[in-house]
Amino acid sequence: MLSTDLPHHAVPQLRPFRGIRYDPDRVGDISTVVCPPYDDIGPARVRALLARPHHITRLLHTKNPQAAAVEMERWLRGGVLVRDAGPALYVYEQHAGHELLQRGVIGALNLPSHDRSTVLPHEDVEPHVVAVRAALMAALRAQPEPLLLACDSTTQAAARLMDRIVRRPALAVVRSGAITHTLRACTEPEEQAVLAAGLTRHPALIADGHHRYAALRNLRERHDGPGPNPWRSALALLVDSSAAPLRLTAIHRVIPGLEPEKAAVAASDVARVRPLPEGPRPPGPGELVLTGAGRAWTITTPHPQALNEALVGKPRQWRALPAAVADHLLLAHTWSVPDLPGAVHHVHDATEAITAVARPGSGTALLLPAMVEGTVRDLARAGVMLPRKSTSFGPKPAVGLIMRRLGGS
Repeated sequence: MLSTDLPHHAVPQLRPFRGIRYDPDRVGDISTVVCPPYDDIGPARVRALLARPHHITRLLHTKNPQAAAVEMERWLRGGVLVRDAGPALYVYEQHAGHELLQRGVIGALNLPSHDRSTVLPHEDVEPHVVAVRAALMAALRAQPEPLLLACDSTTQAAARLMDRIVRRPALAVVRSGAITHTLRACTEPEEQAVLAAGLTRHPALIADGHHRYAALRNLRERHDGPGPNPWRSALALLVDSSAAPLRLTAIHRVIPGLEPEKAAVAASDVARVRPLPEGPRPPGPGELVLTGAGRAWTITTPHPQALNEALVGKPRQWRALPAAVADHLLLAHTWSVPDLPGAVHHVHDATEAITAVARPGSGTALLLPAMVEGTVRDLARAGVMLPRKSTSFGPKPAVGLIMRRLGGS
């Protein structure tokens, strides 16, 4: 049984801030200058977006953080970006047609100190990625994309207030494919207090942004001292997963240098492997699906001894996690795939992963099942970090719709 006990006062604190937003009079349709989160667009798409003079990728996808900081300053001076007149909490919705996909509140969220956690990370991070994110935010002195956090309840008063706010005029509307993103401001202090108290009664689970969160924690620690520390809070979107549940999907592995039939034979030494004559399909609970060159196999029931050897020094709970079986038992232990850039591609869409290895000689895909949010939350409360790239929560916010600049907020 996993412990879910935390100090009763270890809850997040959300406060209003003066948002930085694009001025549509300068850039036109804001949909043309915002983009999906950092990890959700590939290199070719990034290169195309960088050619647009005011696109948010010019700040995020840069090899020169100082140059990005100069560009952001130029946009602020020239009115491309403007700071809202007063502090606000921002109610944010995403719709697909008439279907509500997500509703939450964006604010400045306190970053927890070492001794207690108000924010629950659930995945390991890569130190070099954390360093890159920290360097960019430090140069910009800004937080250009919010953490996506899932809270598990909202007070009735806060829910009723959000229902009223979403009937007010929008600050910004962005359309990306089939999804419409709408941002509204809550500027009255009494209403802000109701929203903040209604969403922050319990620790919040990080749904997206583990590397940004770790980078912000590093920046906070680096600047801690007797004086003011501008890194003690983070731009965050809190979504009530009990009212508007985020979708939780798996992240699949594509291994270009691995031949599928050889992979299936080797996997049979450490697990039960059976062919799928009908071809690849999404895996169910407790199984992985191996595919390549039109063939597919299901992998279940890892051999206990092999799994123990592959997970030496890891938490006991990892033995039931799909990503741990995939990355440690199969990729590292059985197939000897190196943990190097390019050796494994992480793909969010199962169909895309299957298509990538459809031709003979194009490699192997390993499809993982999705986890359940309750399991992720329980493990996070118990302090158990999942293997990297275990989960994908969505829908994620559009990057560039609202930003936070340090100082004056």
